[in-house]
Amino acid sequence: MWPNNVGIKAIEVYFPAQYVDQTDLEEFDKVSAGKYTVGLGQSKMGFCNDREDINSLCLTVVQRLMERHGVKPQDIGRLEVGTETIIDKSKSVKSVLMQLFEPFGCTDIEGVDSTNACYGGTAALFNAVAWVESSSYDGRMALVVAGDNAVYASGSARPTGGAGAVAMLIGPNAPIVFDRGIRASYMRHAYDFYKPDLNSEYPVVDGKLSIQCYLGALDNCYQKYCQKANEKNINESISLASFGAVLFHSPYCKLVQKSFARLAFNDFLNASKSAIANDKYQGLEKFSASKLEDTYFDRDVEKAFMTLSNKDFAEKTKPSLLIASLVGNMYTPSVYSGLVSFLISKPIDQLAGTKVAVFSYGSGLASSMYSLTIAEDSSSKSDLEKLVSHLSYVKPQLESRRRASPEEFTGVLELREKNCHKAPYQPQSSIENMFDGTYYLESIDEKYRRTYGKVTKSK
Repeated sequence: MWPNNVGIKAIEVYFPAQYVDQTDLEEFDKVSAGKYTVGLGQSKMGFCNDREDINSLCLTVVQRLMERHGVKPQDIGRLEVGTETIIDKSKSVKSVLMQLFEPFGCTDIEGVDSTNACYGGTAALFNAVAWVESSSYDGRMALVVAGDNAVYASGSARPTGGAGAVAMLIGPNAPIVFDRGIRASYMRHAYDFYKPDLNSEYPVVDGKLSIQCYLGALDNCYQKYCQKANEKNINESISLASFGAVLFHSPYCKLVQKSFARLAFNDFLNASKSAIANDKYQGLEKFSASKLEDTYFDRDVEKAFMTLSNKDFAEKTKPSLLIASLVGNMYTPSVYSGLVSFLISKPIDQLAGTKVAVFSYGSGLASSMYSLTIAEDSSSKSDLEKLVSHLSYVKPQLESRRRASPEEFTGVLELREKNCHKAPYQPQSSIENMFDGTYYLESIDEKYRRTYGKVTKSK
C-alpha cells in the first residue's frame, strides 16, 4: 500500500539578521536609480558575515524546525541536504547536522548531500519523498534541508545575491501533498553559471546564456508536464488556469514575472486555432507562428504576454515573492522560500484545495516541474492551520533585521574573500545582532575543523 498523502508536514525558513537595501546599493554602485529595484524587482538583500557558513545556516534551520514543531530526533529516519555552497570536498553538511541527533542515540538516519547549483534542494526533496513511498520506509519522517550563501564578485550580478535556508518535514498524511505520477524534468550540459575556482565563493556567470537556459528549461518542463498530464486522461488540458499558484526558482523577481508570462505564451501556442481567435487572445494572432526557441529575448513577445498575464501573475505568483524581494536569491531554498511566502500571504480558506505548480532550476543545468495540492478535508485543514501558524515569525523577523550600509556589506565580502578556506581562522564579526537560537562559527583550527556555538539571549 502507498502511504497516503505524502508531502510537507512542517516548514521552516531562516535568513541572516542583516541586509543591504538595494536603493543604497544603486547609489553606492553609481548606477541609475531603479536599476536593481525596478529592473531586477529586488528591494533588499540578506547576507552572511564571517560568523555564518553553510553548516551554521543548516544547523539553525533544522534546530528551529524541530523545536517549533515538537519533532524529536527519534522521529527522523532520513535527512537530506541540498546545497551548492561547498566548504569541504568530502564531508557532507548532513554529517555535520548529525550533531543534533547523536546526543540522543539517533544515528540510524539515511541521506547525504545533493549538489547541482540551485537544484540540489529539489533533488533532496525528491529523494525524501521516494524514501517515504519505498519498501525501505520504516514509519519515521524525512527531513529535507536546502541552504546556501549566494555571493557574487563586484559587478552587475552582485545585487542578485542572498542567503538563507529552508527545512521541510516530509511524511504521510500531510496538509501539502505531492501530486503523484506527473513530474517533468529537463537536464542538459551548459556553462551558464558554475564555480570552478575552489578557492573562491564566487561563480563564473554568463548572464545572457543563463537567462536563455532558464527560460528554455521552463518551456521544456512545462510542455512535458502538460503532455504527461494529458496522457493520464485528465479531464481538462493543463494550462495556467489549472493552478491556483505557480512558484518559480527566483534568481531575481523580475525574471519570475517574465517566466509567468512565458507560461502564458506557452498556453497561447498550445491553444487551438479557435481559441486563438477568441477574446482572450485578441490582437495576439501575429505571434501564433512563433517558435519558443526563437523568442527568449523577443521584447514584443515578452511585453505582450506580460500584459496579458499581469492579473493572473498578481494573484498566483506575486505573493510567493515576498521573501525573495526582501532577502534575495537563496539558491537551493529559493523556490521553497516562495512556498513559505505564498502560505503566509493568503487566508487559510483560500489556501485549502489549491493546486500549486513548482518550477525548480539549477544552472549547469538541471530542472523539474511538479505540483502540490493543499489538502482541504477537515483533519488536513487543521494541520494546515497549524503549519501556517508556525510561520508567524517570518514577517516580524524580516522587519527586525538590521540595515547595513553598502560599505559594510562590501567590507564583509572582502573579509570573506580574503579568508576563504583559511586555517586556522578566528571569525571577526560580532554575534550581538544575530537572531536568538542562531548557530554561528566559533573557530576553524589548523586542521580545518570547524566548531559552532549557538546564540542564546536572556529572556
